[in-house]
Amino acid sequence: MSTRTLIPPAQLARPRGRFLYRVVLTLVVVLFTLVFLGPLYWMVSGGLKTTQEAVQSPPTLLPDGVHLENYSQAWEVMDLSRLLFNTLYYALGALAFQLVLDVAAAYSLSRLRPVLGRAVLGMMLATLMIPATVLVVPQYLTVLDVPIVERNLLDSPWAIWLPSVTNAFNIFLLKRFFDSVPGELLDAASIDGAGPLRTLWSVVLPVSRPILGVVSIFAVVGVWKDFLWPMLTLPDPAKQTLNVGIYSLSSGVPENVLIAALTIASVPMLIIFLVFQRNIMSGLTAGGLKG
Repeated sequence: MSTRTLIPPAQLARPRGRFLYRVVLTLVVVLFTLVFLGPLYWMVSGGLKTTQEAVQSPPTLLPDGVHLENYSQAWEVMDLSRLLFNTLYYALGALAFQLVLDVAAAYSLSRLRPVLGRAVLGMMLATLMIPATVLVVPQYLTVLDVPIVERNLLDSPWAIWLPSVTNAFNIFLLKRFFDSVPGELLDAASIDGAGPLRTLWSVVLPVSRPILGVVSIFAVVGVWKDFLWPMLTLPDPAKQTLNVGIYSLSSGVPENVLIAALTIASVPMLIIFLVFQRNIMSGLTAGGLKG
């Protein structure tokens, strides 16, 4: 059976068909490139303009002059080094907790098969249907006075780390991958006398690097781009994240310096995506098919 395509092979075999196909493909690629890269170009070029040029309407496509001092001024005035360190600290802490607790939860649901495991997984996945903004108030009240221990976690990294652990999507991704691990490997480890924890550490985790990389990227990006929750739980300016700190200081700096600060804040995530885009795609598709 021949493979069905959008354009019949007979049409592509003709010179006119190949020409039209290439023209349409080029137009689509150029259009989507402009849609996705347009805001990035506006942000980078806006940081190179003067204040008057950055706020004028209609905006200029190219800056009249290159003012690199805007970026150095944004770094110093908005104290971006401290904000970057705070954000990185919160992101790595959330990553550590997610790798430990989410992996343990996914492995238990996948291989240990506890009582009512399917019901627990179903309830966890049901939380994905609830908008995140709906949970802001109960989460804030919980952080304000944690039950049992009766602690106030405001201005504490625990206010960022603990809510990030309850990530049903990451647990589902990990479980799907653990389900695809060949049972022969686990049986061989069991015959050699390895317990569940030893099997997880020595057998499952070494072959789970793709999905662990994806979960790690999601954990870091989730904390890095979050705004509402850190703004509520970290009122101390010395402990704020990058997004909240830039927002707090935005009213006291020129428009071009603010755009330069936003550009600097976007660079780390863009680098992570460009470096690990293959790992992201391979990790998301890993475990989709067995065998």
